[in-house]
Amino acid sequence: MRILVTGASGFLGRTVVERLFAHGNLDLRCFVRPNSNVSALEEIRNRYPHARLDYLVGNLASPDDARRAVEGVETIYHLAAGMRGLPATIFVNTVVASKCLLDAIQDKKRRVVLISSLGVYGTSFLETGRVIGEDTELDPHPEKRNVYFHAKIWQERLFRAQAEKGRVDLVVLRPGILYGNANPNCGFPSRIGILVGSVLLVFGGGNPLPLSHVVNCAEAVVLAGQNAEASGQTYNVLDDDLPSAIKYLREYKHQVKNIATVRFPFLVTMLLSQTVEKYHVKTHGQIPAVLTPYESSAMWKGHQFDNQSIKKLGWKQIMPTVEAMRETFAYLRAGPNGHNQ
Repeated sequence: MRILVTGASGFLGRTVVERLFAHGNLDLRCFVRPNSNVSALEEIRNRYPHARLDYLVGNLASPDDARRAVEGVETIYHLAAGMRGLPATIFVNTVVASKCLLDAIQDKKRRVVLISSLGVYGTSFLETGRVIGEDTELDPHPEKRNVYFHAKIWQERLFRAQAEKGRVDLVVLRPGILYGNANPNCGFPSRIGILVGSVLLVFGGGNPLPLSHVVNCAEAVVLAGQNAEASGQTYNVLDDDLPSAIKYLREYKHQVKNIATVRFPFLVTMLLSQTVEKYHVKTHGQIPAVLTPYESSAMWKGHQFDNQSIKKLGWKQIMPTVEAMRETFAYLRAGPNGHNQ
């Protein structure tokens, strides 16, 4: 059975490829963008000499490229999305690309494993400490979220609309903060706070960080794609034994380097957010809305995320959290400086 992996050269994508091979799925088509670095995929291919790994280079926002990508495949792991750049670029690479992919598979029903995000939940209205399960609704006001979450919410809506019409066999996974060795976006997760110059403004406080080590996440992705019981289901994907934002930051300072921090209680965070939003409106956007009450409430109110559903599917954490954090900090200590993601 031929499998398509979009975004295959990315941090999660290449790990999903490795886990697919490890589970005996040896016929893969990897969709990558022009100028993608495929050296990590080549290293994986070398470890599985009997596997078939083909590259298809293109842009999923092109209908022709999308049609070429899905030709002859039975299962699609859709990881491709816009992570950075202008808002229009993120929407094209996430929403428009997904629309082209869906249009390309109208000829035949296929299983699609969509990688979404914990950030799509509508948590701004929920009380502090609320446990967020998969039955929590999508955010009803995506336009009030940051552009990445905004795009991911629309992406989910597109796929769910097609699943309700019976045109795709959809499985949705919502990972937490991806971390691990060789993560180009590793450093200070946004659920800790915002890095301003050389000072980290800490808003997360004692809230648990919903971390998902890349190997643990990839294992869940592959498991959900292979399991018939996962059809039509949604799964939160995050590790056990999670540290708080403050504990993560303390370990970062101890294992990587010291950094200046200013901690804000949640009430002060909301007051600051109201002030920033007020001046954003007053200056007609000249002062960027880096903080808003709606986004701050969603990110730093202290919600917790439940991972029991993916465990019922048979998922087990491969990389323990303590070891995963040690690996991440060792990578940062050896090379890249921490930065906001």
